[in-house]
Amino acid sequence: MGLGEAFAEALAARGANLVLVARSLDALNALAKRLTEQYGVQAIVLAVDLAERDAAMRISEELERQRIAVDLLVNNAGFGLTGEFLSNPLAREEDLVQVNIQALVGLSHRLGSAMAARNKGGIINVASNASFQPIPYMATYAASKAFVLHFSEALGHELAPRNVQVMATCPGPTSTRFFAATSADQPTIKMDAAEVVVRRTLEAFDRQEKVVYPGRSSVRITSWLPRFIPRALAVRAAAAASRGMGLH
Repeated sequence: MGLGEAFAEALAARGANLVLVARSLDALNALAKRLTEQYGVQAIVLAVDLAERDAAMRISEELERQRIAVDLLVNNAGFGLTGEFLSNPLAREEDLVQVNIQALVGLSHRLGSAMAARNKGGIINVASNASFQPIPYMATYAASKAFVLHFSEALGHELAPRNVQVMATCPGPTSTRFFAATSADQPTIKMDAAEVVVRRTLEAFDRQEKVVYPGRSSVRITSWLPRFIPRALAVRAAAAASRGMGLH
């Protein structure tokens, strides 16, 4: 759904065969059927919950069993929790870390190793404009996206000599179901369309950029502020913004 479905659509339109991974088998099958009929591509579905600790291993083993070599990995899955950190169940906070960080690292390592061995491939990791500063009331989410950004930049440097391109994309609020599961006051949030975010992300990948900001310029500006103001002030400003969106 959301950005994942938009990535699948855009890549299918380019003629790419797809491996679609999510929890819902029915939704995956419906999407695969539509994309196959519309674009004439192959679409394999893997119903896997990335919150499970062995998800990356199971995915890579199934791909190996089916003899599928992945040329482009899009680590798009993720979710956020809002409210005070201690108000959320620990298990949900740990699931967030597993999906946003550990599954991403696991898939990058397993599939990236095969790409490096072939001396060809690409990885797109979906970070966020939340990557650039601590955000009270979304503490774990913002920290997880900071990890994704820094990890992607470092991994890209390491894999460049092996002809594997790594890019982080940092969208702002996007019109998906992401906010539906949070306390955010959605009508007050100006959002970018998922299709626009994906199109700009893929265009930047074509240009071999390392980090892309596919949202509105106003969102990009907010990522600069923590570089020029004291960190304590940046945290207070982020807290005020979170409260204004109802995230507290």
